[in-house]
Amino acid sequence: MDTHRDVHAAAVVSSLGEVIGTGSFPATAAGYRELLAWARGLGTVRRGGVEGTGSFGAALCRYLLAQQVEVFEVNRPDRSERRRRGKPDAADAQNAARAVLSGRARARAKAGDGPVQIARMFKLAKATGYR
Repeated sequence: MDTHRDVHAAAVVSSLGEVIGTGSFPATAAGYRELLAWARGLGTVRRGGVEGTGSFGAALCRYLLAQQVEVFEVNRPDRSERRRRGKPDAADAQNAARAVLSGRARARAKAGDGPVQIARMFKLAKATGYR
């Protein structure tokens, strides 16, 4: 998935790397449900590659993990390369799916819970002056 603030682009590829479908979905809880239902309508969903699991894709990542989808962090494409060829979100989503399929994306996404997340929340609360 190619994640952005308002919309996420997704692609489903076969085990041979063939694109089965692409789509765009709102970056909302309802959009995440719609995305997964769409993907499952195209076949069995076992793994997913998500760009930006620590930023725009964090909530999507947590949702997919809760739905028993194995999620891998996919590196965003080189910015200079993206500027040269334009910004096709569907192509980035396809590249993310192929990175998982090929094994290039090996880093499992963090669940967003546990001691590190708790420490991050305390730091955020302290920085914003929350009491």
